[in-house]
Amino acid sequence: MDLDALLRRQDGVLSLDQALACGLSRRTVERRVAAHRWVRLHPRVYLVRSVDLRTPGRIRAASLWLGPEATVWGPAAAVWHGLLDDIPDLTVDVTVPVRRHHAAPAGVRIRRRDLGEAGRCRLRDIWVTTVPMTVLETSARLRDGAAFLDRALQRHVPFGEVVQAHRRMLGAHGSARAGELLIAAADRANSGAERKLLRLLCDAGITGWVLGNPFPPWTIDLSFPEVRLAIEFDGWAWHTTPDRFVNDRRKGNALVGAGWTLLRFTWRDIVDRPAVVVDQIRRALATAA
Repeated sequence: MDLDALLRRQDGVLSLDQALACGLSRRTVERRVAAHRWVRLHPRVYLVRSVDLRTPGRIRAASLWLGPEATVWGPAAAVWHGLLDDIPDLTVDVTVPVRRHHAAPAGVRIRRRDLGEAGRCRLRDIWVTTVPMTVLETSARLRDGAAFLDRALQRHVPFGEVVQAHRRMLGAHGSARAGELLIAAADRANSGAERKLLRLLCDAGITGWVLGNPFPPWTIDLSFPEVRLAIEFDGWAWHTTPDRFVNDRRKGNALVGAGWTLLRFTWRDIVDRPAVVVDQIRRALATAA
């Protein structure tokens, strides 16, 4: 094994076993650490001093330290798969089998759970959760997990595979949050948005709305017919086909052309900005009246 080639491939990070396989002795490794040419990141894992430690190096270092039974998961796995640019809190999440116990150093968070081979894969010499599992668990961890899930479903993974991954994680930490996001992303997304918006309207004391009001050849998702205010729900981008997109825009133009006021909301608007949504509807009602 060529040491320089290994260090280039591994972002300047290597394990003691790899150094020995490259022909170095333990004494040589210790001399390089003592001379500050190498930095000890974890037990038996080192970084070449001349290389800046970046996120890929952090991920590889955690994996090398914990060995082949360990599986990188969450945002760190998303970075490794190319689904995220960086880890939000610079902490690498790693799953180890239940029987193993480790005290996690700074920058590493350890979860004990038996994943099974269906939930992990080997990519660029380390074990990470599969793409469907990574998408699901990362969505549950990120503050804007809904947007991350939407992008992933558009570009990287079929919805059905993510559903299968959720079945494997039922009962685990984060599975409830992941389930909520999946329900929102399914074909029932619009009805889910309707239920949440109706709850907001009822809590705010706003009445006079009608669901599914006919506007031939379409129907309006939610409307206030007396003041000609229409509210449309924009579905998740991953299952919005070109034909559906065009049809929605034609309906919107027809509503405006017929003298209706049109408001469009997404699932994220209703979940993340409920007060803003209610305020916009109040203002539109007052203006239309």
